Amino acid sequence: MEPKTLSIRGARMHNLKNIDVDLPRNRLVLFTGLSGSGKSTLAFDTLYAEGQRRYVESLSTYARQFLGQMDKPEVDSLEGLSPAVSIEQKTTSKNPRSTVGTVTEIYDHLRLLFARCGHPHCHICGDEIQAQSVEDMVNSLMRLPQGTKVMLLGPLVTERKGRHEQLLARIRKEGFVRIRVDGEIVHADDVSSLEKNKKHSIDVVVDRLVIKDSIRRRLSDSVSTAVKLTEGFLTVLYPDEGREQLYSELAACHNCGVSMPPISTQLFSFNNPQGACEECGGLGVKQFFDPGLVVPDPAKSIRQGAIAPWGWRREESYYGHMLESVARHFDVSLDTAFGDLPKKVRTVFLYGSKGEEITFHYRKGRRMISSVKQFEGVIPQLDRRFHETQSSMIRDELGKYMNEQICPVCQGARLKSEALAVKIGNWSIHELTCMSVEKLLERLPVVPLSERERKIGEPVLKEIVDRLSFLEDVGLGYLSLERRAGTLSGGEAQRIRLASQIGSRLAGVLYILDEPSIGLHQRDNQKLIRTLIELRDLGNSVIVVEHDTDTILAADYILDMGPGAGIHGGEIVYNGDIGGLLEDKKSVTGAYLAGRLQIESPEKRRRVFKGNKQKLHLKDCTANNLKNISVDFPLGVMTCVTGVSGSGKSSLVIETLFSLTRKGINKRQAAITDNRGRLEGLEQIDKVVDIDQSPIGRTPRSNPATYTGVFGPIRELFAKLPESRSRGYKPGRFSFNVKGGRCEACEGEGVNKIAMHFLPDIYVECDVCSGRRYNRETLDIRYRGKNIHDVLAMTVEEALDFFKNVPPVKNRLQTLFDVGLGYISLGQSSVTLSGGEAQRVKLAKELSGRNSSSILYILDEPTTGLHPADIQHLLNVLNRLVDQGNSVVVIEHNLDVIKTADWIIDVGPEGGDGGGQIVATGTPEQVVQHKNSYTGQFLGKIL
Repeated sequence: MEPKTLSIRGARMHNLKNIDVDLPRNRLVLFTGLSGSGKSTLAFDTLYAEGQRRYVESLSTYARQFLGQMDKPEVDSLEGLSPAVSIEQKTTSKNPRSTVGTVTEIYDHLRLLFARCGHPHCHICGDEIQAQSVEDMVNSLMRLPQGTKVMLLGPLVTERKGRHEQLLARIRKEGFVRIRVDGEIVHADDVSSLEKNKKHSIDVVVDRLVIKDSIRRRLSDSVSTAVKLTEGFLTVLYPDEGREQLYSELAACHNCGVSMPPISTQLFSFNNPQGACEECGGLGVKQFFDPGLVVPDPAKSIRQGAIAPWGWRREESYYGHMLESVARHFDVSLDTAFGDLPKKVRTVFLYGSKGEEITFHYRKGRRMISSVKQFEGVIPQLDRRFHETQSSMIRDELGKYMNEQICPVCQGARLKSEALAVKIGNWSIHELTCMSVEKLLERLPVVPLSERERKIGEPVLKEIVDRLSFLEDVGLGYLSLERRAGTLSGGEAQRIRLASQIGSRLAGVLYILDEPSIGLHQRDNQKLIRTLIELRDLGNSVIVVEHDTDTILAADYILDMGPGAGIHGGEIVYNGDIGGLLEDKKSVTGAYLAGRLQIESPEKRRRVFKGNKQKLHLKDCTANNLKNISVDFPLGVMTCVTGVSGSGKSSLVIETLFSLTRKGINKRQAAITDNRGRLEGLEQIDKVVDIDQSPIGRTPRSNPATYTGVFGPIRELFAKLPESRSRGYKPGRFSFNVKGGRCEACEGEGVNKIAMHFLPDIYVECDVCSGRRYNRETLDIRYRGKNIHDVLAMTVEEALDFFKNVPPVKNRLQTLFDVGLGYISLGQSSVTLSGGEAQRVKLAKELSGRNSSSILYILDEPTTGLHPADIQHLLNVLNRLVDQGNSVVVIEHNLDVIKTADWIIDVGPEGGDGGGQIVATGTPEQVVQHKNSYTGQFLGKIL
């Protein structure tokens, strides 16, 4: 008999305090509570970890070696546990090749549809392509100039893995002497097999000819042999020109002589050499060294370091001599501002002399050496170094001076022109992927197909439409399939995976979701809730970690964690239905839901547009779906940019406002224009800071103490202690990143990695330092009874009290506490922090710096992962930044943040193609009056 409850006994992971609880199965169960109270620990680190571990352990030893295995969580017993599927926020691929279409596998089905039902067209003249006969091929070759050397090749294998032993033996048996393997022509007897795991291309050399009138019969016989051997294909290589041309019995344009390669699914893949644009490699964009980043401040002279990657090299250095020689050749001074140099000279410094030879003088010891040659130029030299270096560190450093531009060949379509010329109806595969999901659902069912094509394509079309419908059901109808996966928010990526799970129609599974409502406007909340209910109704148990009011009210069962965060949390405050939660006096969540507690609107809002100049003016914005809009961002206030999901908020704020502001400040210009729009009023800002949710560090060594800089004063404090001074210890002695004070057995990690055959790698506590990172001598140094390891193990709240008499430490810790992070430990690995926590650590770092004004701060959904009680802390911090004379622009859906803003810019009215316009601007009270504003409609209910 199937158990009715999921029984948890003695859960003690992280801050959980020996929790015992029974949760109903096959219900929508919601975990809520303060940030850091233990919700995710119970859901992911206990339930999911144990469900995954049990499933993996049921597999064979051989299968387990390919799967990551999770450690057994600290829990006495878990009964009634189903196979667990985790849908977290951190699953978005940052690979530039990954798109919404590839993640959902819809693009794979589109490739299949085009391969089976597509009509090839000539990519030059646009005519539909028909097959070429052997006679057509011979006539085409005979029209070449007399004396042209050609080599006729029969393509047998194109980019396919394997040894190909049988094929090579058949070639030798049929009497062919030469073959071309991976672009190199070799004797057939010299190759018996190829590397198994590499992709290979094999062509048979059928004949080598010089075009003349008397060669027609031999040419015809050789073409016939090649076409027969390859079932319809012939490659003609022109040795003198280094180019080749493909002919096909299957498809070729009679007007232009252009042949189509075989129409297969690989032709439509931008991750395969057969289909990817050769210029950009299938990325759709090309990286280039941006002159604006190479010379960020044209007001500086070269001697002052105008050329940022080179700085200023002394005259005695090699680069110094080169720059002096170029300046001498063109009769200019290196002390002149770079922007004031003649345009021709600026071009030579950046791109080289291109044919013009310059006399260079070098000093080598006491000798002066002269040489005459072209000047390579700064940008070509950087580009050469970038492609030649094997060092990732040098590539990262040079990457600072690079930018992206749309590929000039494929115009961002990622595919070869031959693939883009295959059409169904009037659409190429790229044109379909550029449409929003909503528009695709309208167009695909009416795609013009013949009766035969309809029979072939019907099952594929049904699968595509089903998957698109699931995306629309979770509120993602505004997305296009060509959208990069790396640009999706955590909530969008999670909802894509949620749509995939509904499509799988599994039952009897435990689904655990982490705040799926992130990035979703209140208007679309019901779509998400209906999806969660559908998942439950299929016969699954659904556990959602969430703070959203609508989702909490829709849940069958609620578990409220608390009462505080960190060491003050880890207990169950309430478990039961929504009615009991609203009446529970101990629950902070219940108090906010019932209205006993609330975030108050400010009594008086800051004045906007005190003077004509106190604003940034954006105009003619066209990034992504923005429809040539113009808008003012007031300075010295907190501005909220709102709108439904996909309306263009991030395009306006991140891709346009932030990008143009950073570019303009680097160039010290009051106004700046590029292909995204024009920005005016930059003379009023000194700096722009984008506080996003990217990790604060990518290695376990990075932690909040090192990132915020608080660890520096702590190490200095320990170095000043009498015992340290008597031993000659410096602050570096107390760093776990350098030799001296750290434990060398684990190199300051505290754990050692043990490689396990047939099992995942295991991390075991270092048996020399017992996980304390430092050697015994370093740990002997104590401040108020605590050594450096004890300090790193403290929470921010504990450390704040411990260092209350040390101002340099206390002030930095206070900012971490003020942003609601009192529960995290100073030495906690940065990779374990959520996106919201990482964002607040960055905020704390900004607050702990010197009080400066005229800074523009940009934040994208800072309330991610925050309970209403924590949102109050966040608002206090943002208001502190504004009160210091700075400006804050926030992209947000949370109504509590929106109602406290001084100014609102509402973008919409819909998502995708239906958005990109300014719906309303003004104070919250003014936006409520706009009937077309969805934000105003929901805001009116709480104001």
